[in-house]
Amino acid sequence: MNFFTGVDWIVLFAYFVGTMSIGFFFMRKSSSTEAYTAAKRSLPGWACGLSIFATYLSSVSFLGLPGKAYATNWNAFVFSLSLPIATFVAIRWFMPYYRSSGEVSAYAHLEKRFGSWARVYASSCYLLTQLARMGAVLYLMALPMSVLLGWDIRIVILVVGISVTVYSFVGGVMAVIWSDALQAIVLMGGALLCSVLMLFKMPEGPGEIFRVAMDADKFSLGSFGPSLVEPTFWVVLIYGIFINLQNFGIDQSFVQRYIASGSEKDARKTVLIGGLLYLPVSLIFFFIGTQLFAFYHAQPGDLVEVRQLVATQRVIQEGIASGTAEFGVRVSEIATTLTDKEIGDKVFPHFIGKYLPPGITGLLIAAIFAAAMSTLSTSLNSSATLMMSDWYKRFIRPDASERQTMRVLYGATIVWGLLGTGVAFLLINISSALDAWWVLSGIFGGGMLGLFLLGVISRKANNPISVTAAILGLLVIAWMTLSPMLKSPALEGLQSHFHSFLIPVFGTLTILLSGLILSRFRKA
Repeated sequence: MNFFTGVDWIVLFAYFVGTMSIGFFFMRKSSSTEAYTAAKRSLPGWACGLSIFATYLSSVSFLGLPGKAYATNWNAFVFSLSLPIATFVAIRWFMPYYRSSGEVSAYAHLEKRFGSWARVYASSCYLLTQLARMGAVLYLMALPMSVLLGWDIRIVILVVGISVTVYSFVGGVMAVIWSDALQAIVLMGGALLCSVLMLFKMPEGPGEIFRVAMDADKFSLGSFGPSLVEPTFWVVLIYGIFINLQNFGIDQSFVQRYIASGSEKDARKTVLIGGLLYLPVSLIFFFIGTQLFAFYHAQPGDLVEVRQLVATQRVIQEGIASGTAEFGVRVSEIATTLTDKEIGDKVFPHFIGKYLPPGITGLLIAAIFAAAMSTLSTSLNSSATLMMSDWYKRFIRPDASERQTMRVLYGATIVWGLLGTGVAFLLINISSALDAWWVLSGIFGGGMLGLFLLGVISRKANNPISVTAAILGLLVIAWMTLSPMLKSPALEGLQSHFHSFLIPVFGTLTILLSGLILSRFRKA
């Protein structure tokens, strides 16, 4: 089923050309290592802040948050409530530290504090996290394209992955930040437009949304009980605090924006805009998900249509030839068994295609596409920067020339673009890409925040203590990640029954607390 009109194609093509033009416009200005990685430390704070905000507001938020609210409730919104805490800490401690260090790498200070192994460890964890992020963002960008255009999602992922890699290759961080600022404005406008339109498309008026949502307990923030097994309010809040402290404190893409800001005042503005703007905007996206639930359950025919679209995509992936009797039977079988959770990420693209006016559909899909490009290019640029600074110049050729470092930046961008595209293929059959991204980011985060905090808090923690603490933290992360896979009754007592959101929390605390305890023994 193809929802795109000729007007939508024109809008999509024009937006794509305009966004790509930003990258090529800054190509000459990003021909040096300093410009490619730090934008010559000269950009306004509001642009860098919108860039951080757009990194959050990727296709993961645009489709994942409404999909989550549609399938469950507002429990995931608690993650956003932790942002003011991380913003305050970043302004008070993180941002001034990086501005004064003069380093483009977020992990150079770990080497000064604990040795080269710490820099390699943190850099490796960050690179793995970016692979998970790129895969989730690329998949959720390709999802509406496949639904709206009727294309195989694998083709969409491949085409977009190549396009993003080319865009990132030519523009550097300067193009990334300016295009991020543009995409943030367009996406906020698109979200508001969709929400307003849905208010007036309910058969019984806007009040029906709240009646249906209240009956289904859609506004719930989760249980306030003490359980650590379920994603309660407290589990998600603690997870959000640790992940956002990790983002604002040791995420290379954030640190590059602190450095790219023209002054200390601009850098503070960067953190405030990037940290606090996401809270109200994510609220809009969760409300959109609730609106979608009320809208589609008030119109069962449209809900059947969404199930048919999702089932058709799955049957195509199974390799059954379309048009055959087996194809139709298999589609019907799958469609009748799909749950709200399995179709959650697909409902919003269907609404955009079917109910938005021609041209607006194209603009919104173009904005999702461009936002994904901005987020992916951010990950690619920061990953390439680390490959150049933390690996190539640190261990292979410390005296590398400008030409050699630029070659490494270009080559790393291409390699990471291909790897991120590969991860997107692995996420195709995941029921909730938002959950997958949260779990993977927690695992690959590897307790980096714990090592950073240990170095800041304890003056007594030396190299052997930090190594021991990091090993203990990795063992805890490995146990919590892998033990649920133990199916043998004899090993059931060894399983971790904690929720997966607590993996980065326990990993971080293990590194920090064990390091502090060992430091006390050393002092004694």
